[in-house]
Amino acid sequence: MKILIAPLNWGLGHASRCVPLIHRLLDEGHEVVIGGDGMSFTLLRKHFPKLRYVYLAPLDLHYSRSGNQTWAMLKAIPQLLLWRNKDRLMLKAILQEEHFDQVISDNRPGLYNKQVECIYITHQLQIRLTKTWQWAEAMASRIHARMYTRFNKVWIPDYEDINHSLAGELSHPSNLRLSRKKTEFQYIGPLSRFHSPITHKPSPINYEVVAVLSGLEPQRTLLEQELIERYSGKEERVLIVQGLVNHPNTRIKRGNLTIVPSMADAELVPALLNARHIIARSGYSTIMDLEALGLLSVGNNKPLPVHIELIPTPGQPEQEYLAVWLKDEIS
Repeated sequence: MKILIAPLNWGLGHASRCVPLIHRLLDEGHEVVIGGDGMSFTLLRKHFPKLRYVYLAPLDLHYSRSGNQTWAMLKAIPQLLLWRNKDRLMLKAILQEEHFDQVISDNRPGLYNKQVECIYITHQLQIRLTKTWQWAEAMASRIHARMYTRFNKVWIPDYEDINHSLAGELSHPSNLRLSRKKTEFQYIGPLSRFHSPITHKPSPINYEVVAVLSGLEPQRTLLEQELIERYSGKEERVLIVQGLVNHPNTRIKRGNLTIVPSMADAELVPALLNARHIIARSGYSTIMDLEALGLLSVGNNKPLPVHIELIPTPGQPEQEYLAVWLKDEIS
């Protein structure tokens, strides 16, 4: 089959979790074309330099510097609606030029078309909002459902058993109806790029603390600055991976701190496995990566080999929920 796969450009998580899917599709002999924009493109080009890429509607969102993202997200609604419609029109134009057997969209709700089988990937079947907007959560979830039920299938990257679920009620809402006339729902298990074959390189330095940053600006930079201030001059050797895949891959050494824009998986994996303390946002793709490395599990009561500190992006209810949901698993 000829398949177009396109992740949302919102941080790096959506592109990251498409990596194992792309590997699987290629192993099965399918022709894969990657669609998207921004840093998601940059990340996937590093993993799959020989594949063909097509540009879709760009999305350039920013968070507020404060701990409340409500106003920033409300202001972004017109931009998001316009982006979704542009995506839909661009897909229509692409399908007029060439044939695809399947379109796989990771949280790009505009990528559906009746001419082709369309699959939507999401772990957020239930939308979480800030406390002042919790009264609107059911409505927001229904609006999202109206978007993804336009697709033929919805793939949920989580375990079907909520007792082992990484996303909890986000992917297992109590009022979810998994049988609709036109949409098939399927739990496909967690997706992590660390599920793909990786040849690990021996780490020349074992870092006691490894921080892996991600997400939208300016909150990504604010957390980086906070960590630099926290660990500067301390005894621990600290590695900070900035999550800037479109920056030159330079290495900055500041005393006990080592700061790099990004790291290849072959280098990052041993750094994480040898760390005593890992710091990251509580984004869902990060959680799936930690689970894939055996550093996090739900419902297995296994002692963890490392202390994990998950820091939600201020004012992002999904990450706040995930940090609470996994609190007992990482403490």
